[in-house]
Amino acid sequence: MTRFASLAALLLALLAFGCQPPAPLPPPPPPVPQGPPPTPRIALVLGGGAARGFAHIGVIRALEQEKIPVDLVVGTSVGSLIGAIYAADRNSFELEWTAFQLEKEDLFDFGVLNAVTGMGFAKGDKLEAWVQKHIKTQDIEKLKLPFAAVATDLNWGYKVVLDRGSVAKAVRASSAIPGVFQPVAHQGKILVDGGVVDNIPISVARAKGADLVIAVDISANLGNPNITNLLGVSLQATNIMFALNVERSKKDADVLIAPQGIGDVGTLDFTQKKRCMVAGMQAGQQAVPAIRKAIQAWTAARVAAAAPAPAPTR
Repeated sequence: MTRFASLAALLLALLAFGCQPPAPLPPPPPPVPQGPPPTPRIALVLGGGAARGFAHIGVIRALEQEKIPVDLVVGTSVGSLIGAIYAADRNSFELEWTAFQLEKEDLFDFGVLNAVTGMGFAKGDKLEAWVQKHIKTQDIEKLKLPFAAVATDLNWGYKVVLDRGSVAKAVRASSAIPGVFQPVAHQGKILVDGGVVDNIPISVARAKGADLVIAVDISANLGNPNITNLLGVSLQATNIMFALNVERSKKDADVLIAPQGIGDVGTLDFTQKKRCMVAGMQAGQQAVPAIRKAIQAWTAARVAAAAPAPAPTR
């Protein structure tokens, strides 16, 4: 009897335990708020190439039409001039209108005396005055877009990044082609064209926080069989030097744009503005799919990196 009672008690205990409700599950984690996907900081890097620089305008026009955002502009030589005009207003129509008014005589104050007694055929005063007149914002820090011009320290061969102070002085220094313009005393240094050390300054854009770099190279085609004077010698020697350092640096661009069909435009040939602009616009439009692909890849990588780790399986 005692044994039967013990079995009955055990059976009742098991039945009572089985009838208990299951332990409540832990509450699910709160939903993660879904904001807009991250966007990369995009830099536009504009290389040097004198009169071919009008192609930069066409590239900018194409990017603006396709709504490709530009968060930073870095330029060398004529790239600094076009870049500064755009950074001041962020308007490709204004940029094009301003550039169409630009003539060689507005920039080059040539003089025999300059070459004999100075350190260049042109002083550069005209260039600086033109920039002051057409870019109303005087200081780089106050431009609508972050901007930097690249120059070269003539005494020591260092790359100099000009991202504060006078816009006009920075453009003048960045554009001071050795032997053509006199060197520029600025910020305690003697400066010449940035293309001497970096004609397509992608590394500067990276250092300034760019996630993606769109670079525009206008240095193609070095051939010039019509060198007849000292100025021509200076310009051709400079072009060779610029093109060689472009070959080293352009590989670091996420997207490289090289307008075609302007390789025969002379360094000081301002009669080919429209042709260069059209070539730049065509090259910019052709690059849009590659740019969008680079943006999508960057965004997908950041979204994947930010996603929570999957729960371990049992």
